[in-house]
Amino acid sequence: MNLASPFSISLVAITALAFLGLPIGHAMIAGSVLYLLLAGLDMGTVAEQILNGMYVNYVILAVPLFILAAELMNIGSMSERLLRFCDAFVGRFRGGLAHVNILQSIIFAGMSGSAIADAAGTGRMIQLMMTKDGKYTASFAAALTAVTSVVGPIIPPSIPMIVYALVSDASIGYLFLGGVVPGLLMALAQMALVAAIARRRNFPVEPPIPLRRLPGITWRAFPVLMMPVVLLGGIYSGVTTPTEAAAVAAAYALLISAVFYRSVSLADLYRSVLVSARTSASIGMLLAGALVFNYVITVENIPASVQALLTGFDLSPLGFLILVNILLLLLGCVLEGTTILLVIVPVLIPTAQALGIDMVHFGVVVVVNIMLGLVTPPYGLLLFIMTRIAEVPLKALVLDVMPFLYVMFAALAAITFFPDLVLWLPRLMGYQG
Repeated sequence: MNLASPFSISLVAITALAFLGLPIGHAMIAGSVLYLLLAGLDMGTVAEQILNGMYVNYVILAVPLFILAAELMNIGSMSERLLRFCDAFVGRFRGGLAHVNILQSIIFAGMSGSAIADAAGTGRMIQLMMTKDGKYTASFAAALTAVTSVVGPIIPPSIPMIVYALVSDASIGYLFLGGVVPGLLMALAQMALVAAIARRRNFPVEPPIPLRRLPGITWRAFPVLMMPVVLLGGIYSGVTTPTEAAAVAAAYALLISAVFYRSVSLADLYRSVLVSARTSASIGMLLAGALVFNYVITVENIPASVQALLTGFDLSPLGFLILVNILLLLLGCVLEGTTILLVIVPVLIPTAQALGIDMVHFGVVVVVNIMLGLVTPPYGLLLFIMTRIAEVPLKALVLDVMPFLYVMFAALAAITFFPDLVLWLPRLMGYQG
């Protein structure tokens, strides 16, 4: 690469601006404008790419709607009722509250599509439950909440999968289906590890809830448990698109919290809308920056160059997937997941297609890698969130996270080597890939 070329200079500018503290979306826009200026191209292309990308892609609208749905669930009593339901069924085992943490993440995964929403919402409550009376150390409880939260965006719905569909043209519906088995596999791996740790550390056993109380607890949690059914049922019955389903999810969460449970005030509603708007705006700027920078990458013909380079290594499809896993896991240590999805993954997609790798399988592998990046030191966004929630040192948290990372890496290897773990359910529903 010519270090004095417009592309090289724009990369240096983006990196420098990001290190100086400018949000990465703004940095990509600034670097792209600089590239167009140095290359003698029309700088008005920046606005054109943003407008075409943001306003033509209807699927982008699903992102703020799912964020709003998650916020509405967190301000009401939906999360609390969900935890009580999970406690009634798995709390009686050794390390019961740890299993409750995992089970609630599986169920919550069918509602929000966001790992951060899971950690910041039910994560706060389960942290208090686990550390009360010194039952579990604060660092273990925080570590478990962090790693269980990554299951959320793997089991549908999933905001990262929506973003992947945007850059790959893969079917969102089949991507959602493809994430079910890998998400459950990862949760089962976490449960198995918790069971082993519980025996070794002699974790407490919660008092079993009498069977006569189970119907009442289930009934009170029933509206919450119906949310994934309403959401996914609408998508796979053909009644709603994924974007429309996101709107239904937000409306359903508001209806249940405000009308059925009567646990939301106008002040709570205002705060949830404000938080959702801020989060959506930050993601929107990142999308805008990526759209412009991807135009630069296309002009420079970077995907074709990468494809030619990798073809020269004569990689098999499996070899390419292993290389992608290593690359994304390393990048996940230092980069935010959405940036990887929007900037790095589009460069890899042409090579994956040329090797005959299924785009749904590739998408799920990519999303799992990015989710693992949320709990991989040193960057791990969820690690920083949980250190603030639990008020524990990062070092102690990382030590408790590492065993879970090992079993999740094993689950990632399984879905990489055995594509049918991802594609079985989509094919059952008519996918021809």
